[in-house]
Amino acid sequence: MVVQILQNNLGPDPAQELAKVTGEWTIRFLLLALALTPLRHLTGITQFVRHRRMLGLFALFYATIHLLVWMSFLLVFRWQAIGEELIERPYITVGFVAYMILLALGVTSPKAMVRRLGKNWKKLHRLVYVAGILAVVHLLWILRTDVWEAVVYGAVLAVLLGFRLFRSYYLRRS
Repeated sequence: MVVQILQNNLGPDPAQELAKVTGEWTIRFLLLALALTPLRHLTGITQFVRHRRMLGLFALFYATIHLLVWMSFLLVFRWQAIGEELIERPYITVGFVAYMILLALGVTSPKAMVRRLGKNWKKLHRLVYVAGILAVVHLLWILRTDVWEAVVYGAVLAVLLGFRLFRSYYLRRS
């Protein structure tokens, strides 16, 4: 992406392309972060989980860039227009709610916050699945017709959430 920017190679609508690419990478990093726990359970390799926070913060970083591109290049920081878009366009509302969840998770990711929140930290961080679902819905509503990419992301998220729910159910029954 940086190379594309430096080479002025973002196509006829650079702002739209930046929004698209940063949104895609947000979902990819989010899914990668969510995949690490199942990988640990399936392989027994505990090192996977070390990178979960970093990948989650990468997702937040790209989501922040995505939001800033939308606010700056597409709406030129016209706050009234931003507010109207948030209210009138459901896909924007859903994306913004997903962003706010990621922001809350990012703010509470340092070890000091984990200690401060105690048991509530785990409950809060389970909202990552809600953020993932909202991000996929956001993408589905944006794409409208050629939705295969959103369907793939949604399927991956469904498998990861299914693994989490199955494992949680199985552990409670044991």
